[in-house]
Amino acid sequence: MEQVLSASSATAPFGWLRAADSGLNFRRIAAADLPFLARIYASVRAEELAVTDWSDEHKAAFLDRQFQAQHAHYQRYYPNADWLVTGHQGRDIGRLYIERWPSQHRIIDIAFLPEHCGKGFGAALLRDLQDEAAAAGKAVSIHVEKLNPAMRLYRRLGFVTEEDKGVYDLMRWTAAA
Repeated sequence: MEQVLSASSATAPFGWLRAADSGLNFRRIAAADLPFLARIYASVRAEELAVTDWSDEHKAAFLDRQFQAQHAHYQRYYPNADWLVTGHQGRDIGRLYIERWPSQHRIIDIAFLPEHCGKGFGAALLRDLQDEAAAAGKAVSIHVEKLNPAMRLYRRLGFVTEEDKGVYDLMRWTAAA
């Protein structure tokens, strides 16, 4: 049977057809993207910091230091990763960091600005990543904070907790045999 591809899927970067059909596009990060990536990081931590009595300036300084430390850590310990900005309709809306190891594909980080969450972008992209890993005979793993609302999505897509890492769960998806 001949597969019919939409115009967007015919040019899907990395072969991610669902993401392309959702209107997502990707580009490698550049130094000029650091303020945007820091904004995503801050948005992910906003709820956590909302309960502190810190001033806005103190929160901003803390978030900047934490982002810089996370970015340096990721760059050092995942040297062969794809560092991608996720776009939609001409706007940068998220980030995806993924490294492909011989045994598995590790999602280092996937995040969207809050106004772009819950629209199916994450599900489309995760399914594409699962398809890519399955085609290579590999699992997909990711560390997920226990209270992360996306935990429901990961479970719905078949990820299971492999190891309790305290604040995080190491989750793994393996293709059905």
